[in-house]
Amino acid sequence: MAMTADGKIATANRAVSSFGSARDHEHLLALRATADAVMAGARTVDLNPINLGPGAARFRRRRLKRGLAEYNLRVIVSGSGSINPDAEVFKQRFSPIIVLTTARASKAKLQLLRALADEVKICGQREINFPFALRWLNRKWKVHRLLCEGGGELNDALFRAGLVDELHLTVCPNIFGGRDAPTIADGVGFRRLKDAAQFQLKSSRRVGDEMFLVFERRRAMR
Repeated sequence: MAMTADGKIATANRAVSSFGSARDHEHLLALRATADAVMAGARTVDLNPINLGPGAARFRRRRLKRGLAEYNLRVIVSGSGSINPDAEVFKQRFSPIIVLTTARASKAKLQLLRALADEVKICGQREINFPFALRWLNRKWKVHRLLCEGGGELNDALFRAGLVDELHLTVCPNIFGGRDAPTIADGVGFRRLKDAAQFQLKSSRRVGDEMFLVFERRRAMR
């Protein structure tokens, strides 16, 4: 995730959601080149002209050298089944698209999704059961490493489920402000400090005016 210095990933009106440098975008594609699948929430793919693919040929070559498929699997999450059928991600069919949803999705929405995606998987009644969903992705689609690119509510759900092993964070020299501006982990959140997801700094480096940070999950002491 790229965030401003005050922790925002978009402006309050969602009009600005891409503000990282070209170097940050390169970093994103380099991360995609390490993953079997790239996952994003429905709002993220609706509001941004992204295809969740591996990018240029040099990144695809990196994938092949690692023993991965040339093109990563693409996973979209929508508990309600509401996804814009005209989103950019559906216009390029270089790799399978999987939609994770719930029993809340109506028959009409499921019918539309099944026409758009290669597979639609119901993973819960009201909310996505992410432990179940990730086990299914591993078993059915051989996903061993999954890269999540937000948005904030999807990230929050993964943090609360204890499923995030590593956090790659780019801190950019902007201040958006605004109590309604989204952060890297919106949604329900943790109510108590002792329940919060715990991470430790793995690496940090400065490139220009941006900081590239990597955190890894702090393991419970035995």
